[in-house]
Amino acid sequence: MDSTSRSFKDNAKTALSDAQLRRALDNMKEGFIAKRAKAAAKLPEFEALRDQARDIKNHTLENLDAYLELYADKVEAAGGTVHWCATADEARAAVVEICRSVGAKTVTKGKSMIAEELALNEHLEANGLVPVETDLGEYIIQLRGEPPSHIIAPAIHLNKEQVASDFRARHTEFPAERQLEEPQQLVAEARAVLRQKYLDADVGITGANFLVAETGSSIIVTNEGNGDLTQSLPKVHIVVASIEKVVPTLEDASAILRVLARSATGQEFSTYTTLSTGPKRPEDPDGPEQYHVILLDNGRSQMLGSEFQDMLRCIRCGACMNHCPVYHSVGGHAYGWVYPGPMGAVLTPSLIGVEEAGHLPNASTFCGRCEAVCPMRIPLPKMMRHWREREFERHLAPPAVRAGLVMWVFFAKRPELYRFATGLKAMVLGALGRQRGRFAWMPLGRGWTAHRDLPVPEGRTFMELYDERQRAPVRDGIVRALRRGPETERRDAAGERDAA
Repeated sequence: MDSTSRSFKDNAKTALSDAQLRRALDNMKEGFIAKRAKAAAKLPEFEALRDQARDIKNHTLENLDAYLELYADKVEAAGGTVHWCATADEARAAVVEICRSVGAKTVTKGKSMIAEELALNEHLEANGLVPVETDLGEYIIQLRGEPPSHIIAPAIHLNKEQVASDFRARHTEFPAERQLEEPQQLVAEARAVLRQKYLDADVGITGANFLVAETGSSIIVTNEGNGDLTQSLPKVHIVVASIEKVVPTLEDASAILRVLARSATGQEFSTYTTLSTGPKRPEDPDGPEQYHVILLDNGRSQMLGSEFQDMLRCIRCGACMNHCPVYHSVGGHAYGWVYPGPMGAVLTPSLIGVEEAGHLPNASTFCGRCEAVCPMRIPLPKMMRHWREREFERHLAPPAVRAGLVMWVFFAKRPELYRFATGLKAMVLGALGRQRGRFAWMPLGRGWTAHRDLPVPEGRTFMELYDERQRAPVRDGIVRALRRGPETERRDAAGERDAA
């Protein structure tokens, strides 16, 4: 995937007309949303855990340099090697150098968004290495030559018939008449192909959900066990992680893990939660002979101390996109780079620049669902507004958008004129559309009406209703006083004295 999001609008139009994608996304949103809600409701302390997780990451980010140094010291004390990489180029070069040092030919990989950010597969192939994705979703999209559509469910945009077709085309070593109608059959075939890949691999590459400063450990969470095989069978294990993944202690990691799985897949805990600390020791029966950690910055240190620092709390659970109406409509590929959904709308401009990704912060209804469900309480809408402001300040927004904002500011600074204009507009639209009750087309509104009808305004504007409700208590009090009259008030006062 090209490191650009300028094509978001065109991508979105294509996605909206893709009937198969629509069906896949409909299935996705129902499952993830319901399971998260059920898992959160079963844990009385879930909201308190969210606060604790947020505070842990805030403390870590305020002291990130100290915890990174402690983590690196612990890794090296356990026999591992840390590679500090400021840029994607440095990280890619470090991985290739490690592979060449052991004469590697095949590399197995666990699911890693940092590897996607580095476009690591393409770089390995360009240097004569064969990368094999071992996560089932990642393996499927690797066969198709596609990037992930979701950060925890890479192939969520596909149905089982598409996967079966790809398996038949690529797995020619199996009988052509085999049955591949059921998900279990697809999983069994993928397992049969991948088993030998694990044994043949010279190097295994994983990401990391957490890096523990206290012990120098990396932690991955999976539901397939592929990560365990990837990091334990090859003679070299490479962890590729960004600098904000560090947490102070194992206890801190455990606290955040309690909200991670519930927010991501609705599970109490992922099936596999695996810790790795250095290469195997002499007394260990298995494990890698070498353990390397690629610590990537790639623009993250510039986010520290800025209005976007809170984004570094993200634990890649995917809850924000699972609940996002925009993501539900267009899917992940429309976003044009590695990170889709609300978290991508904030993180992508931070990493590749608002010049390249200016459309993404605008791809939001600002309904606030992303912030409401984020386990780390990241204020995603607030940060998207910051990016919109920067886009406007740098004159990057389209002329029509800038002209519209200038016009809106003119009216917003003049409340009486604003109320008159909106009231007049509501009245005119109501009169024009009263017969049908909706608009299927209207000037300057084709972006909306191309895919949905615009309801006709009914009754008063929001400001008119607000003013009415503000005035209502005062008006009601006056009416009651007039109805009661002086004589009624004297009788009530006398009654109160008698009661006393």
